[in-house]
Amino acid sequence: VQLQASGGGLVQPGGSLRLSCAAPGSRFRIATFAWYRQASGKQRELIAQFNNRGRTQYADSVKGRFAISRDNNKNTVFLQMNSLEPEDTAVYYCNVVVVDSTPEFRNYWGQGTQVTVSS
Repeated sequence: VQLQASGGGLVQPGGSLRLSCAAPGSRFRIATFAWYRQASGKQRELIAQFNNRGRTQYADSVKGRFAISRDNNKNTVFLQMNSLEPEDTAVYYCNVVVVDSTPEFRNYWGQGTQVTVSS
């Protein structure tokens, strides 16, 4: 199962976008989540994560410009991207781990959404 990601598109340098991914399962809650991106010809890189210790971490390349958050009621995670630069052009992926009361863990990936920063 791949998550449906939304919010990508074409934006001018300095602009903003907000990406979102919704995880399924009404009995599950978000345990951890992360956002990755993969630029053309490059490896996929981790840019932001909320880990199992409740800490949020960002790659140096996006620190101060990007922010992650979640809506627990909707099992949805977000990536707010501000001050976008051409170097941010990439396909962005979410990764969400959900857990129920058993506990049963499930790991989901988003299908990827294209972000293009260009004038």
